[in-house]
Amino acid sequence: MANVLTKALPYLQRFAGQTFVIKYGGNAMESEELQNSFARDIVLLKAVGINPVVVHGGGPQIGQLLERLSIKSQFINGMRVTDSETMDVVQMVLGGLVNKEIVSLINRNGGRAIGITGKDGDFIWARKLTGFNEVASAGGREIVDIGQVGEVKSINTDILKMLENSDFIPVIAPIGVDEQGKSYNINADLVAGKLAEVLKAEKLILLTNTRGVLDNDGNTVTGLNVDDVRNLIDEGTIYGGMLPKIQCALDAVQSGVNGVHIVDGRVIHAVLLEIFTEQGVGTMIHSSPVSPTRNT
Repeated sequence: MANVLTKALPYLQRFAGQTFVIKYGGNAMESEELQNSFARDIVLLKAVGINPVVVHGGGPQIGQLLERLSIKSQFINGMRVTDSETMDVVQMVLGGLVNKEIVSLINRNGGRAIGITGKDGDFIWARKLTGFNEVASAGGREIVDIGQVGEVKSINTDILKMLENSDFIPVIAPIGVDEQGKSYNINADLVAGKLAEVLKAEKLILLTNTRGVLDNDGNTVTGLNVDDVRNLIDEGTIYGGMLPKIQCALDAVQSGVNGVHIVDGRVIHAVLLEIFTEQGVGTMIHSSPVSPTRNT
């Protein structure tokens, strides 16, 4: 134990006072053991002087409630079509059920969490996201209406700046609002990425259902810079469902975030292992123009 703490000390010293934005969702939410592991990681970050900001998803929970209410779900290119009835459910699940469960989870594990949505205090301003559908016969795309699905227009950080100097840990539901007061469902990865940018966060941590970026042999690759990532995309090593997370990572590091970590949320204490150990448990993408070593 003493050896572990000694090895972690340089990281603890370096990151004290820094902001980490952590996107929480997927399989990391599914078992009680993983939930408590995540909560203890967040509480420990706060205790050692790091400012964690948690952004959560809740797609499976939304789907389950829609099914119970006999409301049909429709997806276009992975995005849930969100009419006004579906948006009501999204707000109930994200802003209510899931958000308060995570707040309670962190509080039970010794922290002091407070839940907010993008509608609180004009926090997240949104605009409608244009949806596209592939048209195989025409070899192109057509614009489709996906309802109240949004993207981040701007973020007012006043609430988070106030909480930063307190004992409270913000837990954010990815719901935004436009100038007319209309609510929008926003992808949690996108919200986390934008928050990391505007807060000038040291790190953005995306908890996922995979071991990070994998090479053609199934091994996790890490210590990547922007050029490395683009080469992996061009080679076809990064493709499909990983591309949106990778684009989120690239946007963040190119906007000043020092490092983005794509981490396997199915690993107990994944956040601490990724940040405070040399080997980590995921993929790190760094803003450095040269390929870095982990956490440097």
